[in-house]
Amino acid sequence: MRHTSARIWDQTLKALFDEVDDWLENAYGKSYSLHPNRPHRGTTANKEMDGLFNVGADFSAGYGSQLGRGYVVQVRMSTLDHIPPEVRTQIEADVETLVQEKLPVFFPGRKLHLERDGRLLKIIGDLSLGSAIKE
Repeated sequence: MRHTSARIWDQTLKALFDEVDDWLENAYGKSYSLHPNRPHRGTTANKEMDGLFNVGADFSAGYGSQLGRGYVVQVRMSTLDHIPPEVRTQIEADVETLVQEKLPVFFPGRKLHLERDGRLLKIIGDLSLGSAIKE
């Protein structure tokens, strides 16, 4: 059984990152060749599985972090091309701006924000799911 709120949280977070993925694909998708094993953008049912970018977040319990638990934002590019460090830095800055803008839109009323945790970007704040309800 999976908590209904956890499923809704995951779906909402996925929708947020799908919009970030679309923005990155539009901005950078034609700049680098796609990895030979990666399907072209829009050819699968899941944006994580096609196109140049895979954007998402993985939960971290926050051990060893001053910020504690949260979701570490991941941006992966599926190319064999060399990506200059300044381009990687710009992509990361774009992701940071987009996620900061989209968090209050996708999670209205929640106190969530994006912070730097060393070199990582982490979504922290109100990660609660409410009371446990069995389905």
